[in-house]
Amino acid sequence: MTDTRSIFCCGCQAEVPARLTDGREIYPHRADLAPLPFWKCDACKNFVGCHHKTKNRTNPLGCIPTREIKAARQHIHQILDPIWKSGRYGRRELYSMIAHVLGVAEYHTAEIRSVDEARRVYRIVKDIGSAA
Repeated sequence: MTDTRSIFCCGCQAEVPARLTDGREIYPHRADLAPLPFWKCDACKNFVGCHHKTKNRTNPLGCIPTREIKAARQHIHQILDPIWKSGRYGRRELYSMIAHVLGVAEYHTAEIRSVDEARRVYRIVKDIGSAA
């Protein structure tokens, strides 16, 4: 029996029965990623990695992004990470600031579900970075 879990898929815009697989399927050209777990939406073929360095190594990193949303998340991290790594703000403090502006209890980049949401977060992070 295949291991499945209900995960929000940005491509399908719905909770989907994601299938647990590994890097051999997701990145067949990357032998170094072969043993790593991934959750895949078989309907649209998008996938998300897992917290493989923790006790629950198959816990998904967030919702399943499209390629465009994945690229937007990476772009946000290119601006976000240097802010907290510089020591101007602690990482938790910075994420709390973003959550406050978004009007949510918690913020995590892996939970961004749309390009519009990514654009909003990008503007918030840019504003925080320029104010610091």
